Amino acid sequence: VDLGCGAGNVTRLLHTRWPDAAVTGVDNSPEMLARAQQALPSARFECVAVEAWQPEGPVDLVFSNAALHWVGEHAQLFPRLMTTLADGGVLAVQMPGNFEAPSHRLIRELAALPRWAGRVGSGRMGAVLKMGDYHRLIAPRVGRLALWETTFWQAMKGPSPVRDWLQGTTLVPYLAPMAAAEQSAFLEELDHLLQEAYPADSCGITLFPFRRIFIVAQR
Repeated sequence: VDLGCGAGNVTRLLHTRWPDAAVTGVDNSPEMLARAQQALPSARFECVAVEAWQPEGPVDLVFSNAALHWVGEHAQLFPRLMTTLADGGVLAVQMPGNFEAPSHRLIRELAALPRWAGRVGSGRMGAVLKMGDYHRLIAPRVGRLALWETTFWQAMKGPSPVRDWLQGTTLVPYLAPMAAAEQSAFLEELDHLLQEAYPADSCGITLFPFRRIFIVAQR
């Protein structure tokens, strides 16, 4: 099962890795699932929120790539996901863990200023727990558990590389309700802050560290 499968990009990889398995993608976006079904007609897709998903029977692999940070109440979610696994089954999760980085903090601080409050969108970024919390939640319920984190250093070029990176994902809900002129003004103000936090070097390269956390648990 691919939780938060979106358009099925990773679902296809799971199907290629285990061609004889019954593969199911779960997402709450009908538009994304329509694209996924078209790309992988042999798989099953369910339109349901991750926090409400319940399998018909034990699952060998519950996989989630960059999705569970959007789901709250991890203290309840992760123990429940462990109960969906068959004996020997695996929960494998990757989530971004960059929410306290300067990039994300600056967005929240700018959006909270009086001149922007009420004009930007809700801007929910998602959230993750501390690694020790995941260990306490999962370890007593499994036979094997691996937790690790990796910081990927993105080397980027361009006049506003960090802003452009964030504009594709994190900034989308902030910008959604604003008119084009307001969006431009917000982005310009944010860009100045981001360039101070992430200056380019003498070669024009901006390094943007992005932390991701990984959980692999076997029941």
